[in-house]
Amino acid sequence: MNPKKKFNVKVNKSEVIAAVLPMQEHWLPLSNLDLLLPPLEVGVMFCYLNPIIVSEKINMNLEFNSIVKILKTSLAETLVSYYAFSGEIVENTAGEPELLCNNGGVSFIEAFGDVELKEINFYNPDESIEGKFVPKKKHGVLAIQVTQLKCGGIIVGCTFDHRVADAYSANLFLVSWSELAQCKPLSQLPSFRRSSLFPRHPGYYDDSIDDLYVPISTLPPTKPEILDPNDQFISRIYYVTGDKIEHLQSLANCHDKKGMKSQRSKLESFSAFLWKTIACGINIEMSSFKNFRFERKVEDLKEKSLNWVANVVHEFLDIAKTQDHFLGLIDWVEAHRHEPSMSKIYAMNGDGPAVVVSSGQHFPAKKINFGWGQPAFWSYHFPWAGKAGYVMPMPSPKGNGDWIVYMHLLKWQMELIEASPSHVFEPVTANYLNLI
Repeated sequence: MNPKKKFNVKVNKSEVIAAVLPMQEHWLPLSNLDLLLPPLEVGVMFCYLNPIIVSEKINMNLEFNSIVKILKTSLAETLVSYYAFSGEIVENTAGEPELLCNNGGVSFIEAFGDVELKEINFYNPDESIEGKFVPKKKHGVLAIQVTQLKCGGIIVGCTFDHRVADAYSANLFLVSWSELAQCKPLSQLPSFRRSSLFPRHPGYYDDSIDDLYVPISTLPPTKPEILDPNDQFISRIYYVTGDKIEHLQSLANCHDKKGMKSQRSKLESFSAFLWKTIACGINIEMSSFKNFRFERKVEDLKEKSLNWVANVVHEFLDIAKTQDHFLGLIDWVEAHRHEPSMSKIYAMNGDGPAVVVSSGQHFPAKKINFGWGQPAFWSYHFPWAGKAGYVMPMPSPKGNGDWIVYMHLLKWQMELIEASPSHVFEPVTANYLNLI
């Protein structure tokens, strides 16, 4: 295998798939939480082995044209329940984005890639995925691309408008689509009830939210940036073995000076390790390093134990995951409703670098089976334009406790992670994925 193999992806057909049943056009307001998001596109892809080979085991005849027909037919059926994904974001009379449910349809692209699945360098999605397998959304809320590879493998790539689809709703849609492709009943139906997201009257929010979100009009003007290659964002995909994750968790759960043993989750332990590792490459002139909603002095992150850093992570997650926090955030948006706002960590550099760690641990990738087996590989693709890095861990296809980790970080941060003597992050390869 040539890990730097050059290849092309050619679009053969592009059309729009609408819901199979007609619907009455109507408006669906975005929730206050959705209004905090800028126009962001979230990509995800699923890679399948040659369906013809797989179908021989299940006595099915699956040529590429048959596969496309199954996907398009079931997509049109799925959009009946998920009608929001067949609409488009438009500006209402108040100048706010709002969802017009008009069954305008979903972009559906058929393509061919002159490469075998085992030859794709998934480790470097900037070269192998971007602009090739995950489509750019030109209109509407959702775009889908189905690519046939030289080996007969299939890649299904989807791009969602993040203002309409969060991870939970996107996952729900993908599972429903795959169920209908197999002529199965839907295991769960979407809900568009927004009552739990309504602001309270009178509203109340903690002043700390002012440190997290900011009206766009108050952001400092954008300054021309000096293009230092080390300060450019790049994307990489790694795997982390289950035993290394458990080892990090054991270090994060060490006894404190009082003999008390903390119980930190794998995600908290992972986040603490990542935070501490990147902090080791920060110049002392940068006084702080932001992560999630808190910041800490670089010296502390460098010198303190992983257990101490994990406790800090747990502390701010303990606050952020409460119902009161989200209700307060909804009320904060309502109080600033006269102008758009967004997260500071997305829009501002601050005093030091920042990293957002999300969680894809409940990513139901193995359920995305359209009738020709589970995907051999999957990953999010989210090279956003924010000022902060972005990290998304998700389950590995091996199903053995390993993680796949998508990272979008500054080049120097990525180099620091790869040079770490702990060797926690390993590049995803065809060998690891059992493709060769």
